[in-house]
Amino acid sequence: MRRVFLLLALLLISHTAQAVPPIQEARLDNGLRILLMEAHQVPMVAMQLNVVAGSRFDPAGREGTAMMLASMLTDHTAKHRHEAWNRLLDQDAIKLGSDVDVDRLSLSLTVLREALEPGLDAFAEALLRPGWNRSRFASLQQDAIAAARKAREEPGVVASEASRALLFGAHPYGHRAAGTPASLQRIKLRDVQRVYDRQVRPRGAVLAVSGDITMAELLSLLRPRLQAWQGAPEKAIHAIAAPAPVAGKRKDVAMHTTQTLVQLVRLGPQRTAEDFFPVFVLNHMLGGGGFGSRLMEEVREKRGLVYGVYSYFVPLATHGPFVITLQTRADQADEAARVVRQTMQAMADGHISSRQLKATKDNLVGSFAQRMDSNRERVGLMSMIGLYGLPLDYLQQWRDRVQAVSLQDIKAEAARWLKPATWNEVRVGPAGRR
Repeated sequence: MRRVFLLLALLLISHTAQAVPPIQEARLDNGLRILLMEAHQVPMVAMQLNVVAGSRFDPAGREGTAMMLASMLTDHTAKHRHEAWNRLLDQDAIKLGSDVDVDRLSLSLTVLREALEPGLDAFAEALLRPGWNRSRFASLQQDAIAAARKAREEPGVVASEASRALLFGAHPYGHRAAGTPASLQRIKLRDVQRVYDRQVRPRGAVLAVSGDITMAELLSLLRPRLQAWQGAPEKAIHAIAAPAPVAGKRKDVAMHTTQTLVQLVRLGPQRTAEDFFPVFVLNHMLGGGGFGSRLMEEVREKRGLVYGVYSYFVPLATHGPFVITLQTRADQADEAARVVRQTMQAMADGHISSRQLKATKDNLVGSFAQRMDSNRERVGLMSMIGLYGLPLDYLQQWRDRVQAVSLQDIKAEAARWLKPATWNEVRVGPAGRR
């Protein structure tokens, strides 16, 4: 069974869709929104449930609570202890997973079509019948603390913590979903149960499905399994205040390394921003496009200051972080940061050509199929569309929206987003260097 499962997964990943199938929509009586993209090439089904229960709902001082909830939901249930639960999943090659970011908690399922019914039984049991076993909670908590301690040996993790604290302060987005060793230690089982009771509800949630199934079949399987799930979360996805803008601040963190990690950060656009696509194209040109980006050309190719430099932004229910990050020798950090700021300023001043814009758009459009080449990728995109209330033709219109970005659009967005004075800086590396 496992060998067949892996073979089919590889066949599906190798398939490149030329056209994006339509997203079908339905709603259960309890308010749960269902989105389906049929894909009958191989007999597999994947699904992802997104609920409004991300790390922004962690209690103050107990950061990591939502992550602990996600771990508990897939570890055991009220009916099956940990060992029995793993055996049950293994016998039908049921892949059940969970994840957390700042806005949402997700529960995912991937199965062969022939094992869909036992897979859905397991999915519903994990969602609706959490076990709350205290010994398992204690074990998972210690694992999380050990992982958090290990993570703090990584400059990128330290920089992320410092950047979030600098950029968001006490805002609910101001901490990593994984928490810290100290915050994880303070979490009690009742904290995890409270987030579940308040936020893991069907109204406002979305279940995205892709694979060898029709909507009629899907609904007939979901209704009897999820009808007992009722209610709305205490806070909806967009019930969050925007963080206050921060500009021109700097934070240095001493760490025993030979290199310095430099991050420039500012608030970026929210997921539903009207100018999302122009900013998306701008970021790809700046540092999101790998070796074709302006930052790689200026900082690495021309000057050899870094191995890599890249940029990204995280669109959320409100403004998430916009980040530029690089790592270089400590004695080159000042020069590397200066070149980054010069590159940003040049783009903000309008030094962007139509040729550069065309190359960026061609790269994005040419790689779009890779974003859609598996059930897992599709359900991730669809669940995002459903959670944030984006139009159902979002994926069908994606290429056109990218191609519609004009040179005037790009220059206007660069002037808005890339002025160095509007950014903040975090450095992690040897003490005594600036």
